Amino acid sequence: MKFRVPLDRNLDIKVFAWSCVLTLPFLIFGGLYPKATGKVANAVLSNITSNWDWLYLLSVSLFLLAALIIAFSPLGRIKLGGDDERPEFSRISWFSMLFSAGMGIGLVFWSIAEPMMHFTSPPMGDGGTPEAARMALEIFFFHWGGHAWGVYVVVGLALALSQFRQGRPALISRALAPLFGERLAGGGVGKAIDVLAIWATIMGVVTSLGLGALQVVSGFGASIGMPQTGEAKVLVIAGITLLFIISAVSGIKRGIKFLSLFNVALMVFILLYFAGFGPSKYILETFASTLGAYLADLPSLSFTTKLFGNEGWTRGWTVFYWAWWIAWAPFVGAFIARISKGRSVREFILVVLILPAIFSFIFASTLGGTAFYIDLFEGGKIGALISSNLEGALFETLRHLPAFGLLASLANILIISFFVTSADSATYVISSFSTEGSSVVDKKLVIFWGLALGGVAAVLLTAGGLKALQTASIVGSFPFIIIMWLLLAATVKELFKDYRGKSS
Repeated sequence: MKFRVPLDRNLDIKVFAWSCVLTLPFLIFGGLYPKATGKVANAVLSNITSNWDWLYLLSVSLFLLAALIIAFSPLGRIKLGGDDERPEFSRISWFSMLFSAGMGIGLVFWSIAEPMMHFTSPPMGDGGTPEAARMALEIFFFHWGGHAWGVYVVVGLALALSQFRQGRPALISRALAPLFGERLAGGGVGKAIDVLAIWATIMGVVTSLGLGALQVVSGFGASIGMPQTGEAKVLVIAGITLLFIISAVSGIKRGIKFLSLFNVALMVFILLYFAGFGPSKYILETFASTLGAYLADLPSLSFTTKLFGNEGWTRGWTVFYWAWWIAWAPFVGAFIARISKGRSVREFILVVLILPAIFSFIFASTLGGTAFYIDLFEGGKIGALISSNLEGALFETLRHLPAFGLLASLANILIISFFVTSADSATYVISSFSTEGSSVVDKKLVIFWGLALGGVAAVLLTAGGLKALQTASIVGSFPFIIIMWLLLAATVKELFKDYRGKSS
């Protein structure tokens, strides 16, 4: 059903309306009854992680394996677009945008916080030891490495092939046409799939927005004495929501591209600062030994429901991460598909799988390794701090380096910039999903979805803080796992059909 609306677009009213039906009651109920919302969310979380952990763990590992098989097969030579299509963006712009959308603010939050949590409370063995530090970093590599990006590849490749090779609208539903046929994919079944994609995106993105708000408030508290209150967190979300709406309205080639390049440049500067003034020898040794251990242990880590022999730990950490990446997959996949026109399937898969993961490994080894060194050899208390102030881990580490005021300010700028980049990419994609995959979305619609994202993030923070944010990503991702399996099957079918057509 299509008709002209005041938004001056051919809005798909069914997809838009049902997405609102899922989102707005959650906003209203959560705002009025935050404690009850938190209890319901926790009950759902417990059920999913207890009964369906195996589905998350197996699916994400198989997504990565399938992506690698496709990349190294003859199918990898197929272009995302016409055979003579040239890439729209340079490699550095392409990498910056896909990295900023795919990891961004979460990496800044967790690059010290997660390794230090595993360092103080490892899944096995004693905490606070050099071996615990190595294990903690290996766990981080596993959670932020190829598995995460393999999830994005499945969705991104399906959409890029459908959009640029077959000329279909940029919708999750239309990428399933090889399985369902064009009529079903464009009908009621397809619209239901697009609604689920929007819902998963909202739940996944607000997790990161909430984490970003926690860290921004912590950063301002460390640098200018801002109070660490619920009102301050909501105020931060409101302010940054305004910023990312402005950026999203500017479009990909202006706002998002510029911010992505800025983010990567600032990350590199902070990385070099840590390497120059931190324990560089220890960082390099830790990175090398951890990378070797990660690659050696990857097969065994990938196919078990009890990582390190600890089932409860696996549910609380790995299942959460796999759910988070799946919840992000509709919007990150759609976004990296949009910026990958003209790349080959092989280049798309290998660059998306490898380069962002390596950059994340280096970043976490440098920042997290510095925190390890401070606690192990300089009598620091960063590990003790995170039990009561997880979001303050980055700024507590910065206190041990020269020019804390400057570094804290730069870190705040980076967090806010990543916050804006992730959110404006999401609002662009959600708006596109609401308007039949249009690449030119209405600014009023962008503003609406931007306000919705900011509102849900504020509600979740009020309802239960970090726990509620984690719950949102798992709840949002659950129905999308099945859709991802269908996307993978549709992609393989599409690629084989294309390959046979070129060979005959």
